[in-house]
Formats: sequence, C-alpha cells, structure tokens
Amino acid sequence: MNDGKPRPHFAHPSEEEFARILDFYGIEWEYEPHTFPLEWDENGQVLEAFTPDFYLPQQNLYIELTTLRPELVTQKNRKLRRLRELYPDVHIKLFKRRDIRELLVKYGLEEEAERIQGHAPQRPNEHQ
Repeated sequence: MNDGKPRPHFAHPSEEEFARILDFYGIEWEYEPHTFPLEWDENGQVLEAFTPDFYLPQQNLYIELTTLRPELVTQKNRKLRRLRELYPDVHIKLFKRRDIRELLVKYGLEEEAERIQGHAPQRPNEHQ
C-alpha cells in the first residue's frame, strides 16, 4: 500500500497493475526495497545481484513478476534458485507471464492482459 508516498516509477506496466491490485485489497507492499547479492569476485565486489519487484511485509514475501517469453525465463529461474540457496529464509514467488495475464483477466483488466500477450499496442515507454 502506498500510504500517500509518491508512486514509484515501475519498470513495466504489469508491475503498476499488480500494485493497483494490492492497493485495492489493502495489502501493504514495497517496490524493489532490497537487492540480494548473488555472486562476488575474489575482492568481494558484487558481480551479480537480484532485486525482486515487490515485498509484502505482512506476508514476509517477495514477488517477482516476469513478462519474458517462457523460453527466456531460464536466467530468471537460475537467479531465483541461487537466491534460495544463499538466503534460505527469504520467501519469494515468481509470477510468470501467464500468471500475470490470468491475474489481470481475473480482475477485469483484459486490455492490460492483451498488452502482455503482445496483441495490443504497447505504451510508449514499455519494456520488459
């Protein structure tokens, strides 16, 4: 829940829609509040990190949304596996493209679901 704070700049419209659904149901959320280092060089410099999209403090749960095509989700799955190995107490759930579309349709956001599917025109600053 945003509690009057300025709305964050979401990386993808699906994240903004997800935040609206959370707000509608009064679920407290934070956008990209933590970054988890996943790989370091011999000097301790972080080489790879992962920043989940949302954190739901009341559920102690991180949410990652991806609208990548299924064949491109492999790298994201690898990062999630590594995160779970390094931080076993961190709870995270991945919502894939199909999950997000189904969620948007369920809440009457068919137009937004079509954008994720790629059949409707994208907004000017949309990216994945």
